Amino acid sequence: MTHRAQSAVALGGGHGLHASLQALRRLVDELVVDDLTAIVTVADNGGSSGRLRGEFGVLPPGDLRMALAALCGDDDWGATWAEVLQHRFAGDGEMRGHVIGNLLIVGLWERLGDHVKALDWVGKLLGATGRVLPMALTPLDITAQVRGLDRSDPDALTTVRGQVEVATTEGVIDSVQLDPADPLACPEAVAAIRDADWVVIGPGSWFTSVIPHLLVPELRRALAETDARVIVVLNLDEQAGETGGFGPDDHLAVLSEHAPDLKVHAVLADRGRVGEGLADLEHVVHAHGARLFVDDVAADDGSPRHDPAKLAAAYARIVEHS
Repeated sequence: MTHRAQSAVALGGGHGLHASLQALRRLVDELVVDDLTAIVTVADNGGSSGRLRGEFGVLPPGDLRMALAALCGDDDWGATWAEVLQHRFAGDGEMRGHVIGNLLIVGLWERLGDHVKALDWVGKLLGATGRVLPMALTPLDITAQVRGLDRSDPDALTTVRGQVEVATTEGVIDSVQLDPADPLACPEAVAAIRDADWVVIGPGSWFTSVIPHLLVPELRRALAETDARVIVVLNLDEQAGETGGFGPDDHLAVLSEHAPDLKVHAVLADRGRVGEGLADLEHVVHAHGARLFVDDVAADDGSPRHDPAKLAAAYARIVEHS
């Protein structure tokens, strides 16, 4: 292990960030990491989050809630609160589909009038390991330039608006943007990136959970200027709607196109996913000035999700050998 504990910042949203945070939390327990911060995408416009955002004009709380749940401990207190936080109401009334954690976060936002302070209070209640921050302090939308939606002109670009709509498009995403293009970054998130030893980007929905962080000007500037070493965690499989037909090198290419000034130090790929393309991927990673780490990080159930325990071991090896 390392000679001293490290500070780590993880960027993303949804299930990918959830797995990464569960892995990094294990490294806190093992004294490899002593300071952990999650910086979360806030562009969701669907489900419970979308409804609360529309009704109250707040940041969508869903991905923030999932990050907080990932940082709960494995003891009875942590496990119970993680389940409560993630509980979704059934029934046929107006509460159907809402999630307890979303309501708790929005309630504290209204009560305290401060996004960061409210999330810190939720973290204290849960006994969470680490801190959860939004990437921006104002709600925003993701728009994408998508190819293949115009049957009369397959190469024409069509603008698709909204995180859900972008994530489920039937076309091929060419690029994504934020609206507004210059949202107010969370100052604490900017400071965390600048002060970090490690920044972890991915895994997750590439265009709607990962790339958006690189489109917030202040965050992108901090990522370009930080002394932190950047780890990019590649997805295990292509994602219908977002990255259909993508290979590991395509994920890196998109990252580079949207943030050419981002310096990547390590790229983590799953051994089973890379297969016979190892040599080609290694060449691409080296061309980005990074080192490739190939490990077994996939869940054993065959789903395209990372196993937190395996991911933790891979992170520890990267930190140890860097």
